[in-house]
Amino acid sequence: MSEHRADLGKDPARVSGMFDEVARGYDRTNTVLSLGQDRLWRVATTRAVAPKPGQRILDLAAGTGASSVSLARSGADVVAGDFSAGMIAEGRRRHGDVSNLEFTLSDATALPFEDDTFDAVTISFGLRNVNDPKKALAEMLRVTAPGGKLVICEFSHPQNPAFAGLYRFYNDRVLPLVAKTVSTNADAYDYLNESIRDWPDQVTLSSWIRGAGWTEVAHRNLTFGIVALHRGVKPHAAR
Repeated sequence: MSEHRADLGKDPARVSGMFDEVARGYDRTNTVLSLGQDRLWRVATTRAVAPKPGQRILDLAAGTGASSVSLARSGADVVAGDFSAGMIAEGRRRHGDVSNLEFTLSDATALPFEDDTFDAVTISFGLRNVNDPKKALAEMLRVTAPGGKLVICEFSHPQNPAFAGLYRFYNDRVLPLVAKTVSTNADAYDYLNESIRDWPDQVTLSSWIRGAGWTEVAHRNLTFGIVALHRGVKPHAAR
């Protein structure tokens, strides 16, 4: 077992250390385990953010920067933040030549940015790994400019009982076997399965987003609810 095997306590040092260990092969492993759906989820997230030239966008849990590069193609200035130094290093190695993309070590619960800095903040498959997600949602609100948007792409819970059963079978029986073959740290994908089971459903996460102060909160399911895309807007200050 890896010394950085994370658990549902989500100790930041253990979780970030786990991601350090899998950084080099992370994107390839995710594509295999998701049967290629990760690319479709990335496209849906980019479209929801709808980046425009001149905007400043924060992409949290950016990992090696695959999602950040997708956003940067619009001409927006993108900051790719992650709390894994290994992921940040791999992202810089791969995409250091992208002039409108900056990588920075970032803790989602204590973001190193001024208030009202970004036109949009997005986080994909990362909020689930934060030990205080409600605090992270409040921090994202703080650094977003009034009228700016939040987009969260995260694993969720299929609503159809039959499909949900198939999904559980895949996660419990198939995913661990495939992870042992394609990943450098199969323990990380045991944690993945545990964290997905423990994560709240679509309605509960929407309530957390509203509770942090976001308005116009909505979500839509992707791939029958395996993933949900959540959105919100930072309100303008009352006059």
